[in-house]
Amino acid sequence: MENIENILKNIRDFGLYPDISLISGSPTSLEVVANGKKVLIFCSNDYLGLANSELLKKAAKEAIDKYGVGSGGSRLVSGNTDIQVELEKAIADFKNSKSAITFSTGYMANTGTIPAVMDAVSGLHKIAGRLIPAPFQGKRIILSDELNHASIIDGCRLSHAQIVVYKHKDMKDLEGKLKKLKKIRKMIVTDGVFSMDGDIAPLPGIVELAKKYNSIVMVDDAHASGVLGKNGRGTAEHFGLDENDIDITMGTFTKSFGGVGGFVCGTKALIDYLRISARSYIFSAPIPPSIAAALIAAVKEAKNNHSLRENLWSNVSYLKTNLTKSGFDTLNSETQIIPVLIGKEEKAIEFSKKLLENGILAPCVRWPAVPWGKARLRLTVKATHTKEQIDCLIDLMIKLKNNLKGD
Repeated sequence: MENIENILKNIRDFGLYPDISLISGSPTSLEVVANGKKVLIFCSNDYLGLANSELLKKAAKEAIDKYGVGSGGSRLVSGNTDIQVELEKAIADFKNSKSAITFSTGYMANTGTIPAVMDAVSGLHKIAGRLIPAPFQGKRIILSDELNHASIIDGCRLSHAQIVVYKHKDMKDLEGKLKKLKKIRKMIVTDGVFSMDGDIAPLPGIVELAKKYNSIVMVDDAHASGVLGKNGRGTAEHFGLDENDIDITMGTFTKSFGGVGGFVCGTKALIDYLRISARSYIFSAPIPPSIAAALIAAVKEAKNNHSLRENLWSNVSYLKTNLTKSGFDTLNSETQIIPVLIGKEEKAIEFSKKLLENGILAPCVRWPAVPWGKARLRLTVKATHTKEQIDCLIDLMIKLKNNLKGD
């Protein structure tokens, strides 16, 4: 315990311990109360602005009256309610997939799915402690983009597979590594939209290499579902790929769909297998029925109300264009996640602090989430932000940039 105290002291002495704002009331409104002060929020994952909608709240309230508050047990015991099954059918339909399974969180979707799939790949799957033979045997290899989300990294570690990290979005590097693994069954895992830089994975290139080198493809579509593609189906639709090109698609209900939970889409065989193999599904309570009901409403709204995406992309373009024009470096962002590179950790902390003091909540991201010296503001914009609200952010950032230039 003394070690823990020393670590905390060092982190605090370097000014790196996060100063986390306390939100009172709804955290999904455009204006929130942070540390007792009303501020505009530009860091929410509620991209389509559905979380606080009357449509979702009505669905949740009605479900509470019918189902109560809790889940009652795991899906394999007493928590397999009709509303859970309906949600899985809704998200499978939305993603144009054959089948789907839901998890309590997106993090649990990755940490449950990746080890389960790797067990099947290597022939090490066990039921009740007994080894169940698989069609093929051998090493477990995962090729993972170097900027993949922490939940992918943890899922890979839990799989006990050999992990081969390839350079960010670098297809030449990926192919070079695949060439050395020609006769080994393997899986390529990538974020669809990368959570810190807001750029999009080169999925057509990944799919092409996967076919060439006999690899499984898994895409984490957490930040892409509801946002990318004509119908919001995600990264594959964005590039015009066929659903069969992606073996496993993971996503979350916590972002565009305004709730909480995770999901995985794929073939019926894959999903049936995960129900008996993904430990985070088997040994955990599912999404509460009230949230499941709200999510069904959210998925339907995201599917039918195209104006939500149109508004979101209009706001993304407006904010990014004006920030770039004002001399800010938004790195290679292509989406609603807009990083603004500040550089030094202490300067990014000060920038974020000044924003908050002046009515804007936009925390900074620094090491270890991003490389040392690459600290940034991580802005996110919503479909429901007004141009006037975005102008408030832009004007304040320009003012602070000029004031802090000499610091």
